[in-house]
Amino acid sequence: MLAADVTLEGSSVEVDATFVGGKAKNMHKAEREKLGGRGTAGKTVVFGMVERHGSVITAVVGEESRKAVLPQVREKILPSSIIYSDEHAAYDPIQSMGYQHRRVHHAAKVYVQGDVHANTIEGFWSLVKRGIGEVNHALSEKYLQSYLNEYAFRYNRLEQEQPMFQAFLAQIVAWK
Repeated sequence: MLAADVTLEGSSVEVDATFVGGKAKNMHKAEREKLGGRGTAGKTVVFGMVERHGSVITAVVGEESRKAVLPQVREKILPSSIIYSDEHAAYDPIQSMGYQHRRVHHAAKVYVQGDVHANTIEGFWSLVKRGIGEVNHALSEKYLQSYLNEYAFRYNRLEQEQPMFQAFLAQIVAWK
């Protein structure tokens, strides 16, 4: 099953965005000056949603705004879910969209409060970034969604016993 075909049906879903791209210190001086801004300048925004003890879905969204992330939430998360996020303003309307919404306040140095946290999706982003930096070393924004799909595929089949090669073959047969 491809990530595009997945709907998150779990009762607890975490959402978060992250920035993917090279470090400014590794860029040519002229490129750094052209980008300016904070450490996220020149990076691509990707958005992720993960069921606790379940599947993950990712999307290249380009910006961390309501316009970019809320359609992803509406399309991929069932309204009966409780959504956990950080305090970013892009997530403000989630409650008014009919979802239960719980927030963790990273700005106040609060990362977990009971079962309110976004550690699952942040752990997934850690795996993605380590994989890109250590295995792929670099990648093009043009193919970023394909890389994210690969990491989501691997994450979504952690509990499966079928060897990955056989799963790939099954995907190819189903695709035809």
